[in-house]
Amino acid sequence: MCLVQLFFQTESAHNCISELGHLGLVQFKDLNPGVTAFQRRFVKEVKKCEEMERILRYLQKEMVKSNIVTVATKEKEMVPCARDVLELESTFEKLEQELREINHNHATLRQNLIELMDIDSLLRMTEDFFEEAELLLTYSEPPSEDSVSMTVSSYITSRRNSNSSTSGALHLSFIAGVIKQERFPAFERVLWRLFHGNFVLRHAEIQATEELQAVRGSVKKDVFIIFVQGDHVREKIRKVCEGFRASLYSCPKTLYERKQMSNSVMTQMEDLRMILKRTEEYRAGVLTRAAEHVQEWGSKVKKMKAIYYTLNLCNIDITQKLIVAEIWCPVSDLALVQNAMIKGSEQSGSSVSPVLNRIQTQQTPPTFNRTNTFTEGFQAIIDAYGVGTYRKSIQLTDMVVGGRYIILLMGMFSIYTGLIYNDCFSKSFNIFGSSWRVRPMFQPHGPWQNETLHEYHHLQLNPFVPGVYSGHPYVFGIDPVWNIASNKLSFLNSFKMKMSVILGVCHMLFGLTLSLVNFVHFRKFQDVFLQFVPQLIFMLSLFGYLIFLILYKWCIPLRSETAPSILLLFINMMLFDYQSEYKLLYAGQKAVQIFLVVSAMLMVPVLLLVKPLLIYRTRMKTRHQVFGNNLNDQHETDTRSSSHHQKDEMTSMGDIFVYQAIHTVEFCLGCISNTASYLRLWALSLAHAELSEVLWRMVLQVGLKISSGIGSLMLVLLFAAFAVLTVTILLVMEGLSAFLHALRLHWVEFQNKFYEGSGYKFTPLSFDNLLKRQQL
Repeated sequence: MCLVQLFFQTESAHNCISELGHLGLVQFKDLNPGVTAFQRRFVKEVKKCEEMERILRYLQKEMVKSNIVTVATKEKEMVPCARDVLELESTFEKLEQELREINHNHATLRQNLIELMDIDSLLRMTEDFFEEAELLLTYSEPPSEDSVSMTVSSYITSRRNSNSSTSGALHLSFIAGVIKQERFPAFERVLWRLFHGNFVLRHAEIQATEELQAVRGSVKKDVFIIFVQGDHVREKIRKVCEGFRASLYSCPKTLYERKQMSNSVMTQMEDLRMILKRTEEYRAGVLTRAAEHVQEWGSKVKKMKAIYYTLNLCNIDITQKLIVAEIWCPVSDLALVQNAMIKGSEQSGSSVSPVLNRIQTQQTPPTFNRTNTFTEGFQAIIDAYGVGTYRKSIQLTDMVVGGRYIILLMGMFSIYTGLIYNDCFSKSFNIFGSSWRVRPMFQPHGPWQNETLHEYHHLQLNPFVPGVYSGHPYVFGIDPVWNIASNKLSFLNSFKMKMSVILGVCHMLFGLTLSLVNFVHFRKFQDVFLQFVPQLIFMLSLFGYLIFLILYKWCIPLRSETAPSILLLFINMMLFDYQSEYKLLYAGQKAVQIFLVVSAMLMVPVLLLVKPLLIYRTRMKTRHQVFGNNLNDQHETDTRSSSHHQKDEMTSMGDIFVYQAIHTVEFCLGCISNTASYLRLWALSLAHAELSEVLWRMVLQVGLKISSGIGSLMLVLLFAAFAVLTVTILLVMEGLSAFLHALRLHWVEFQNKFYEGSGYKFTPLSFDNLLKRQQL
């Protein structure tokens, strides 16, 4: 990664930055860090792009409502220049204004149609109300509350053909309208309490049709009509209706006028339906035409916004004709960057070619890791822990990465682990032939007889009897004879625990070795001798020796009842406890262990003190050289400055000692806790094996033992249950648990030995990444 200074003309800025954006290999450096976003030169252009993005979101929202599919951009469109942006902005504004007017007119027409439908329902359903009210008001006694609140549940279709059906001597005042059904009970109670039955109220539910539900939705409404005597009461009732937001409509008094009004309403409804249909068709046409270009417009706006944002990071000279920029880019891609700049300059017709100058800098470059579809997944996991320091030489990006590839390799390594433990759904496979034989245990070679099999439930194979053990271990993995052994669990428990420790220590030693690669690469040879070597000696003296004890005990013949415990040997080694009752594994073990423990303990003060003291000595030597030259000329001034500098020196040295102490304690205690943390591998393996055993014995084995006529059917059902439980528990849940535990071991126990994660990510100007984020 290198820092490059660019010089190009203002007129070719759009094309040059556009070509660099298509290349996706440069990260622009901010040359105006103290300037706020509102003080940048191209802040207006950025705001225009943001306004166009808002309009695009509005268009996409309207397209989703109308079920209109956007057309994908097939060709790689060019980035528009500044004059094209003005034209695109004008197009967006006109399109937004037109759509908002169409939506407003459509909403108004829709509301008018709803009102006409309410009026039509009112005219059709109130004819019987008029007849009933005329009969009720003929009698002198007032109606009761029950009779007033009576609901007309059905609509009587018969009506009088004469115009005199509602023409009598009575002069009735009435109010008709429509109210939401949920508000009607409260509306009726308020009327009764205010007027005490001095009115006749009738209502009926408006029957919902498909058209009515499409226009109005699921809102239920009731038609009501109130007959009263007197204009004063009528006005009070009108105010109550307004309080409950009831829609009041004028209703003619005669049957003939009501029929005329109904015909007029029907005609108006037909006209509105036709106008609404034409409006929707026109709106769909506008959105369909826009859908053909919306993705193209979106990508153009995204690119233009990125270009203007990038220009805000650059400087412009006094003549306003030259732009100065600084970029980070890979050294191997400098030729591609220069070609892209020349191409952009030629496209804009500039007479001056852009200039690239590679400059030297002490700044830490961003971290750039080339990835592909196979390696980007694990790189994302590493970046989640922390972006690696620039030029960190060892990363896990060369290994498996990518979601699907992670799952694939998890499956492959699971198969490998199953072969090591010779365990597949809790069953073992005798592929290479067992190294143990039972027949030599019988007489005349062994102590067993036929009666022995009936007398004892558990028998133990003796490897010292000739022919019982072949002397050669199983070719690969665990011998299948352990699958039928009664002490299978205790044997595998001990074996997996020791394997977890071996794998953990080797993993941590590998991480410690990677720190050596980093020290050599960054030429920190002082840290090699003062940090890496003491840490390596400390780890090998204690935990490397622990691995040696495990492997040595596996390789020598021992009786189980007299074999020493590795755990007790290691604890006694740390406590210097060598009593006579504790048996050792080899001659001279006591002297070797004392030497290793003393060596490990001596590395603690080396890690704690040597490096800080060496730094202090170097600083004191430098300080004496600097202040000794001017001691005779400026004695008083140097005295004050020397005392002040000495105070800062002591403060900084105190920080160094504290930091080194924390680092030393963390490493020494971390070696113990990290080694114990790897025992999670043992626990996970043990839990997985036991779950497999449970699923085999309680599900599938039950189906295999059924010998009745329905045995085949039960076997199919039990196998289906076995498959479902295996996938959900062993594959999904156990797989996720294993992934999280393995991730924890990599992050905490492994990467803390060499990985700092103090860098910042290389984020180049890339139009492809912008479009990918837009699609997401």
